[in-house]
Amino acid sequence: MTSPHSARRAAPAPRLIATDLDGTLLRDDKSVSERTVAALAAAERAGIEVFFVTGRPARWMDVVSDHVHGHGLAICANGAAVVDLHSGGTFMEVRPLPRDVALDVVAALREAAPGTSFAVELTTGIHYEPLYPPFFLDPGATVASAEKLLFEEEPGAAAPVLKLLAQHPDLDPDAFLATARAAAGHLASFTRSSPTALLEISGPGVSKASTLALCCAERGISAEEVVAFGDMPNDIEMLSWAGRSYAMGNAHPDVVAAASGRTVDNNEDGVATVIERILAGTLDD
Repeated sequence: MTSPHSARRAAPAPRLIATDLDGTLLRDDKSVSERTVAALAAAERAGIEVFFVTGRPARWMDVVSDHVHGHGLAICANGAAVVDLHSGGTFMEVRPLPRDVALDVVAALREAAPGTSFAVELTTGIHYEPLYPPFFLDPGATVASAEKLLFEEEPGAAAPVLKLLAQHPDLDPDAFLATARAAAGHLASFTRSSPTALLEISGPGVSKASTLALCCAERGISAEEVVAFGDMPNDIEMLSWAGRSYAMGNAHPDVVAAASGRTVDNNEDGVATVIERILAGTLDD
């Protein structure tokens, strides 16, 4: 009988590397180390595509835009958008959260977790409620209630909603996620990537994994030919889907449980460490 360990060793050679950014590819100071830059470039030269798969919006991709090679594409906003970084962040595909669904989610969370404040991430930028902490101040943002931000005078005419963000000042982050999923998980996809009680809410079925699967299918790449990296709950579906997956040394416990392997933390170039082993032919889970 073939052992699970032997089965992994017999897996197809990797054709695509999918990596999260914050807490994974990026160091804590948001830099990409010279070692990591070299590893990404070497993987591309070896014919292995590299996809950045992140919760970040397209406008925050400048940290890695110089390191996207041939295809130029990145998956942003937890799978809600595929963007072309070669063209400065042009949206190639959008998987939006319907505004009527977002309004239902807002109502459900206001009841289940009083004190929740919201922000709305559109293809055109972010807008937020007065009590929502603007982690990255956007001078072009509108400040108003979520209900007003999501209102459309003419249905379908406004910019697509990439994700709804919900923040709570007091709740434990994992408890907030569990509460939100219980209250409105039938309406939308809930996850989190922040160490604070900040939830990221996407359209039904939208995740890093589902959009990555679509991109891979377009290229004839199977899940078994993908190596994925991540550190937070918004990476869990992607790590579970990929044939090989690595939780960072600094990963959330649920991420460690979902991944097939583990590497060192982001400040020790954990992604580069595995890529170097792939290229050397010494990858062994």
